[in-house]
Amino acid sequence: MEIILLIVGSLLVIAGFLGSFLPVIPGPPLSYMGLLTLQLTAAHPFSLQFFVIWAVVVAVLMVLDNVIPAYGTKRFGGSAYGIWGCMIGMFVGLFFSPIGLVVGPIAGAFVGELIGGKKSDQAFRSAWGSFWGFLTSLVLKVIASGMMGYYFFINM
Repeated sequence: MEIILLIVGSLLVIAGFLGSFLPVIPGPPLSYMGLLTLQLTAAHPFSLQFFVIWAVVVAVLMVLDNVIPAYGTKRFGGSAYGIWGCMIGMFVGLFFSPIGLVVGPIAGAFVGELIGGKKSDQAFRSAWGSFWGFLTSLVLKVIASGMMGYYFFINM
């Protein structure tokens, strides 16, 4: 049973880290579930305080994941078209990695703003804001999932 829990926990942590890059997979919550799975083993390496702190971090990140890109887009004069374009561009960009992960969100936000009726200079500015918001959110998720992965694998 221990080995099964370790395998499941490892897969959750790895999926959580990868999910930090993919918009359809909730990265930090999966990494957190990996830590919970490790806690079910005989080792019990973590305290309740550890889990409460990480639960708060994960909850805040999930809220910020939606707020930061919108804030970046709004701050640079964008609209919902830019936000949706950024997310769609990021998804399409996954198929053209690694360059697609950078170009996709910018191009998607730009096209989204053009569809929304913005002129090209304003659409580019909005796309840039959307991209920076997306990048900030991505970095925060990668750091959190990476730290949880670190705690998982050193306590395995």
